[in-house]
Amino acid sequence: MEHNEEQPILIAQSGPLDGKRWIIEDELVIGRDSSADLIITTPDKQVSRRHAMLTMTKDGILIKDLGSKNGTHLNGARIEESMLLQDGDTIQIALAQQFVYLSSDATVPLQMNADNSSIPKTHRLYIDKRGRRVWLRDQELIPPLSVAQYTMLELLYDHDNQVVSRQDLVEAVWGEEAYEVSNQALDALVRRLRDRLAELDEHNFIVTVRGHGLRLDNPSR
Repeated sequence: MEHNEEQPILIAQSGPLDGKRWIIEDELVIGRDSSADLIITTPDKQVSRRHAMLTMTKDGILIKDLGSKNGTHLNGARIEESMLLQDGDTIQIALAQQFVYLSSDATVPLQMNADNSSIPKTHRLYIDKRGRRVWLRDQELIPPLSVAQYTMLELLYDHDNQVVSRQDLVEAVWGEEAYEVSNQALDALVRRLRDRLAELDEHNFIVTVRGHGLRLDNPSR
């Protein structure tokens, strides 16, 4: 089908539809029912008949959960109301299927494909920044990290084996609200991130350097 490359698209990742793409022209209903525009079929029926909906508005693309049993997550956080999508956002439908939203076809990475061949896999932990996806030992972390967890991990990933100060971490994660963040809040986020990584690999990736900050210990494969 011919289309303007400025049209927003949805790309399936990490699920039965991996690699497929949909242009969002008006409204896109996601679910397992045959009447849905984007059908996800799983044997355990994790996906509701009408699970979520994407709608084009004058402000951009809105995503809304349609009262699904197992939830719709945006960048790792379950949505309770309509949310405006941003370029590169990740959408998780229950635990069945992940998508990445791109504001136009022109922004699709040339190397993005189902086998993730564009992603360097020289270390045990690696990140696809375009899709905000995290792998450990060739297994993707599902469900995705929360926005705060991912932001912290990406900063450490960019400074592999270098110490990042606690202040830099707080400012990266909390932005303008950094001045209100306690040490306990940062420590709690670090614990949650360690727990998520430990689901797939027991190696201690997040190392505390007392009096200085944190560093990422990411061994070679």
